[in-house]
Amino acid sequence: MQDANKGSAAALDGKGLRIGIVQARFNEDITDALAKACLGELEQLGVAADDIDRMSVPGALEVPIALQAMAERKRYHALIALGCIIRGETYHFELVANESGAGVSRVALDHRIPVANAILTTENLDQALARQTDKGRDAARVAVEMARLLGSATRP
Repeated sequence: MQDANKGSAAALDGKGLRIGIVQARFNEDITDALAKACLGELEQLGVAADDIDRMSVPGALEVPIALQAMAERKRYHALIALGCIIRGETYHFELVANESGAGVSRVALDHRIPVANAILTTENLDQALARQTDKGRDAARVAVEMARLLGSATRP
């Protein structure tokens, strides 16, 4: 069986979509680069700048509640989570990575809205720097494709 959406330009057509983005400020240089790459890709996919709303939160643990607030507004076709968690010397890394990831997934499932999770979880700064651009672009493509795939493009 062939996947009908694979390689389909229609699956990556962002025209008319409203996208909400939540960006964590912790590790801001990395999250700013994620946002820049994400916004550039959304533009390439045809999402109008006026159809993108951004919210800034302190860190990755705050991302899910901001996503939830956006989802409750029922005005977005998809949401995007941007953040960066770099392993330190304590268990805090695991807590933040696990809880933020679970929260992002919960928002998507509870509100039946695609959420592209681009909260990087890396061992060190070099790994984060190596991923910041590609993961920002990936998040944009995932949001648009999933909005089209799930039909949430008819949501608002």
